[in-house]
Amino acid sequence: MPEPPLLESPLPIVAAPMAGGASTVALAAAVTRAGGFAFMPAGYKSVEALAEDLAALRGLGAPYGINLFVPGPNDIGDADFRAYAAELGPEADAYGLTLGTGPRQDDDEWSAKLALLLAEPVPVVSFTFGLPDAAVTAAFRRVGTRVLASVTTVDEARAAEAAGVDGLVVQGPAAGGHSATHDPRRRIASIATGALVAQVVAATGLPVSAAGGVDGPAAVRELVAAGAESVAIGTLLLRTDESGASRVHKDALADPTFTETVMTHAFTGRPARALRNGFIDRHDATAPYGYPALHHLTRELRQAAGRAGDADRLHLWAGTGFRNAPIGSAADVVDHLAQAL
Repeated sequence: MPEPPLLESPLPIVAAPMAGGASTVALAAAVTRAGGFAFMPAGYKSVEALAEDLAALRGLGAPYGINLFVPGPNDIGDADFRAYAAELGPEADAYGLTLGTGPRQDDDEWSAKLALLLAEPVPVVSFTFGLPDAAVTAAFRRVGTRVLASVTTVDEARAAEAAGVDGLVVQGPAAGGHSATHDPRRRIASIATGALVAQVVAATGLPVSAAGGVDGPAAVRELVAAGAESVAIGTLLLRTDESGASRVHKDALADPTFTETVMTHAFTGRPARALRNGFIDRHDATAPYGYPALHHLTRELRQAAGRAGDADRLHLWAGTGFRNAPIGSAADVVDHLAQAL
């Protein structure tokens, strides 16, 4: 008998986990009702907030997934941090803010979140920014949770296979938001998501969910033809009724003054794809690497920019297909993409 699909849902359309507020339980519910599969992010949330999400997600009556950030090394020096904080001083002055003077590090409550998800097992977990220890993967599998690893290269895919995961999320560089790359300092090479999917499937044989650059039904059809079992979308959901993205973010996606997306580490110290704006132009060339220290450094500034409707200083995460992000219900987006199937 054939193996069941890795992500069990009537349609192989997946709501990607968008940390920072864009992914909501209402968004997950709309995608699920339309026949898709929904991931929720654990990143940037307290353990208590994650527990509340789990209680709500169990009410969906369908499988769902939780995404976790794998902690990385504390790899920024005090001198580099202080120099960048000083450079950002005029940006902070616009809102009367004083930025931090030393790098703040944390692991996003990694151990506590693992403990919660092992005590209250969920259908699927996925990991981003790296691979968990093999013992963590084995622990999840013992409680009946399927384990996915996000990968951006064939080498990362092979490492994930060796770590014993059940499947892969293959993220092409056209995806919006943070790159899942295991090495944030490496140059993110240009490759079509379909081509990367085909290479990973050939190298590992593991089931794959493809993400990056999905702008309509034709992209879904192409990725399935390349070997993907399912296709993940994020940017196409940002302007929907159920999205928790800020109004300034939603409006920027449709604003003709924003003409392109670029990879930048200027906001968080880790590469991410965003609408090109003034902050990126002013600081990307001089920004150091160092996540989550830079994320914490710029967080209050970005929050102030969002409240003020200042798109010039906001992290406007977006994939290359941002122009096709529609308004309306997330269910309508899933229905539209299903035309390709």
